[in-house]
Amino acid sequence: MENKTQTPDKNIPTKSGMYHQMNGFQKFLMMCSGSNIHILQKSPSEWNKYAGIGGIVLFTAVFATLSASYAMFTVFEDVWISAGFGILWGLMIFNLDRYIVSSIKKTGSFWNQFFMAVPRLILATFLGIVISKPLELKIFEKEVNKQLNTIIQRNKTELQKTMNGRILQQSGPFAEEKQKIQKQIATYQASYDSAAVELEKEILGTKTGLTSGKVGFGTNAKRKSELKEQRRKDLENYQKQMEPRLKYLDSQISGVYQNLQTEQKNSEQAENKFDGFAARLQALSELGDTNSIMALASFFIMMMFITLEISPVLVKLISTVGPYDYLLDKTENDYRLYSKEKIEKGNAATDFRIEDFKNNLGNKISKTCDNSVA
Repeated sequence: MENKTQTPDKNIPTKSGMYHQMNGFQKFLMMCSGSNIHILQKSPSEWNKYAGIGGIVLFTAVFATLSASYAMFTVFEDVWISAGFGILWGLMIFNLDRYIVSSIKKTGSFWNQFFMAVPRLILATFLGIVISKPLELKIFEKEVNKQLNTIIQRNKTELQKTMNGRILQQSGPFAEEKQKIQKQIATYQASYDSAAVELEKEILGTKTGLTSGKVGFGTNAKRKSELKEQRRKDLENYQKQMEPRLKYLDSQISGVYQNLQTEQKNSEQAENKFDGFAARLQALSELGDTNSIMALASFFIMMMFITLEISPVLVKLISTVGPYDYLLDKTENDYRLYSKEKIEKGNAATDFRIEDFKNNLGNKISKTCDNSVA
């Protein structure tokens, strides 16, 4: 079968005798569009359309590279790693966009083309959202950084509340026991002070319900002196007895505070590093919730990239059938017919050989039987 897809010369003659020549930049953009260059060279009227589609695909890949590079830089904080991953992501988006555009065929009815394009439009929409978010973060970087500081301070406040609750929970039993001991010491101290005051009044001859009113160190003063001494001993004995326990309770309370302060310090250090990609997305989301202008700007930026991403598919969908589409359909049909012809010829040749083999085998069996009878 004659090959219908031979590469023609770059200079294609027209009816007017002039020649159309495809320059290198046009050819590069057409390659970006995912079109068949050999077929497209035969239809100069389609060059601008597919060069425009290729330009959109190319710039989408460039934006995807910048977007992924910035996103990775917020994670790794390394220029080379971020650039490498960004280029890899941009190449993947570039190849995927080329496939999405090239897979839409202009043959068949409009609705058939539309239903074929719907999943590609959905995929392109998701790609547009993925590409737009990191670039939104870069565009609103100052506002996002300010909101990040607000989030960090808010998290620290919540952390402090949590730590205070844990301190009360863990040190509560020790503090309660210490308070009871101190209360009992205060009771002993009050009893001792009361006895000392009564003794002083007794000696001075101050008349009260508990003193005799006689001046000097008499019998009543001696008895009150003994009572004062007894209460002093009770106070000192109790203090001496509770001293080890108080030291133990103080050490436990101090240990709780030290452990939680260390934990709080580590948590605050982690909070200070709360500036990764997810944190910035959270800050951008909160800005959109509290600031309608930010939300509107973010929406339009996202829609711009979605439109940029789906525009090659839309252009291919709404454009009329051109010479390139006819030539592409003819080329594919030629290969289908060629393949069908080869398959039919191969099947026929195989059937013929099988039938011939059966006939030869039958003749050999007949001859063998005749020789046996003879």
